[in-house]
Amino acid sequence: MKPLEIADYAVLPNVEYPEDIRKLNLAELNRLARDIREFIIQAVAASGGHLASSLGTVELTLALHYVFNTPEDRLIWDVGHQSYAHKIVTGRKNQFASLRKKGGLSGFPKREESVYDTFNVGHSGTSIAAAAGFAEAHCLKGEKQKTIAVIGDGSMTTGMAFEGLNWSGDRKKNLIIVLNDNEMSISPNVGALSAHLNQLMTGHTVTKLKSDLKGFLKSIPGIGEQVFKMSRQLEESLKTMVVPGTLFEYLGFTYVGPLEGHRLDYLIKNLENVRDLPGPVLVHVITQKGRGYKFAEDNSPTYHGVAPFDVETGQALAKSVISSYTEIFGKTLIELARSDERIVAITAAMCEGTGLDAFAQEFPKRMYDVGIAEQLAVTYAAGLSIEGCLPVVAIYSTFLQRAYDQISHDVCLQKLPVIFAVDRAGFVGEDGATHQGIFDLAYLRSIPNIIVMAPKDENEMRHMLKTAIGCGLPVAIRYPRGRGIGVPLDDELHTLAIGRGEVLSEGTDLAILAIGATVYPALAAARRLALENVSVRVVNTRFVKPLDTELIVETANRVGQILTVEENVLQGGFGSAVLELLSEQGITGVRLRRLGIPDEYVEHATQAELRAKYGLDEEGIFAAAKSLLAGKTL
Repeated sequence: MKPLEIADYAVLPNVEYPEDIRKLNLAELNRLARDIREFIIQAVAASGGHLASSLGTVELTLALHYVFNTPEDRLIWDVGHQSYAHKIVTGRKNQFASLRKKGGLSGFPKREESVYDTFNVGHSGTSIAAAAGFAEAHCLKGEKQKTIAVIGDGSMTTGMAFEGLNWSGDRKKNLIIVLNDNEMSISPNVGALSAHLNQLMTGHTVTKLKSDLKGFLKSIPGIGEQVFKMSRQLEESLKTMVVPGTLFEYLGFTYVGPLEGHRLDYLIKNLENVRDLPGPVLVHVITQKGRGYKFAEDNSPTYHGVAPFDVETGQALAKSVISSYTEIFGKTLIELARSDERIVAITAAMCEGTGLDAFAQEFPKRMYDVGIAEQLAVTYAAGLSIEGCLPVVAIYSTFLQRAYDQISHDVCLQKLPVIFAVDRAGFVGEDGATHQGIFDLAYLRSIPNIIVMAPKDENEMRHMLKTAIGCGLPVAIRYPRGRGIGVPLDDELHTLAIGRGEVLSEGTDLAILAIGATVYPALAAARRLALENVSVRVVNTRFVKPLDTELIVETANRVGQILTVEENVLQGGFGSAVLELLSEQGITGVRLRRLGIPDEYVEHATQAELRAKYGLDEEGIFAAAKSLLAGKTL
C-alpha cells in the first residue's frame, strides 16, 4: 500500500501548531487522532522508530495541547518514546519523514529542535524532577505558567521518579504529573464511571464544597476535630478500595483518575478542571500501547522500537541471517547456565532487548527483571554475589552510566564476581545523543578491580563470557548493537588469558591497535595498505583493562608508529590507556595517534554513517594510517 501524502488526510493538513488544535470541535479532534495515528504508522514503517508507545498517546497529546497554552505552559515528556504525535502537531509534520535520519528530526524531544520541546530527554525517570525545577523557577519569578510532566508507568519504577514525587509533593508548587499507564486494562463502563466521577470531583463547585465542609466540621465545638478525622478515615478507606491513588495523596498530590486515555471528551474535561487546581496534582490516564495497529496492540514489546516494516503484514522488510551480538550473548549464557546453577541473570526492564527472554523461559527462577532501576540491578547483583551466585547484569551501555556509583562502591570495592554484559556499546545509530554507548571504556577503566574487554566478533564474545564466569572478579564485556560479523562459532567454549591480546597480521611500518568493533575495519585497512607496500601489524587487544603490557611494549619498540582505534570517546578511553602504559614503561620515540570520538555528543544517523563521519570505518582508518605514515596531523 502506498503511503498517504499529508494532503490526503482529512484534518491533519489544517493543523500545524497547537493553536490550530484549539479551533477544532470534538468530532474534528477525533478525526485528527485517526489521521495522526495512520500518519505515524506509515512514517515509522518507512524509517523505523518507537511505534507502540506513540500510538498509545495520540489522544492524550491532543488533549494536553488543547487544554494547556503550550509552549508558554511547559510540557515535559519522560523518555520521549511517546512523543511522535507531539512532534507532528508542533510544526514538524512536514519533516516527519526525516525522523531519526542523519540531519533530520530526533526520535526524542530536543530543545534545539523546537520551542515546544522544553527539556531534552531519552533516559527514563527525569521528567518529574525537571518539572519540579520548572515549577519552582516559575514561582520564584512570580510567573503563572503551568508545568506538566508526562511519565509512563514503566518510568515510575525509577528511583529518580519517586525522589521527584517525594520532593515536589512536599514543595506544594503548582505542578501537574500525568501518569500514562499503558499496562492496565480498563473496560468502557469502568472508564465512563471513573471519568464522570473525576469530572465531578475536580470541578470548582465540588472542590470549594469539600473545602467549606472541612472548615465546617472542624468548627463544631468539642467534637469537630474528631468528626473531621473520622470523615477523613472513611474517605481514605473508600479510596483504598476503589481508587489506586492513595499513595500519591499521601505524598502530597491531589489524585485524579484513572481516566480512559482514548476518550478525548473525558480527557479534555478533566484536564480543564485539573488545570486550575492549586498545588501538585497527579492525573492517572489509562492508555493502550500500539492503539490502532493490530500487530502492535497484540505484541507491544516487539513493536516498541522497530526497523522498517510492511504495514499490511507487520513483518520487517529485511532480516539478516547473521545473528546479532545480543542473540549470541543470550544463547551462550543459557549454554553456560545449564552446567552452572550459580549463574543468574539480571536486567532493567530490557529482557527482550538484552537477549534474556529465552533465558527467562528456561530458567524463570534465575532471571530477575528489576524494572527501570539500573542502580538497584547492580547492587542487587552484589548481594546475590556475596551469597554465592554468579550474577550476569545485562544493561545497555548508555543506561549503565546511571549505576556508576554502584559499580564502583558496591561491586568493585568488594571485588565481587559480577559480570556486566554491556550491550549497545559504541554507536547505536538512530536513537541519537542520549543513547550512544560511547563512554563505557572511559568510565569503566577508571574503576579499580574491574576487568574490561571487548570482542572483535561474536565467536570471541562467547569465549569472553566463559572467561568472565570463571575469573572470580568484576568483569565488563562491551559489544555493539546489531549483527555479528558472521564468523563460524566454535563448538566448545574456552577461557582466554586475562589481559592478553592477539596479533592478527604482522608488519614493521605501522601498528594498528584495535579494540572490539574496530578490529575488522582495521584489518581491511591494513590489507589496502599492503597493496601499497606498507607493512602493518594489526593487534586485537581484546582487553582495555588490564592491557597486554608485554605485547604493546614489544610492538612499540619494533614498529615505532602506532595508531589506536576505538569506538569510544578519546578522553580517558583505550588510546589514553595505551599512552599511559607507554609513559609508565618509559617508552620514548614512538609516534602514536589516537582515532576515536572527539569531545562531543554524537547525534543520530545510521551506524555506518557515524563510523564514516568519525573515521572509524575501513576508509577512515586507512586515511588516518596514511596520514600518520606521512607525518601529517589529523
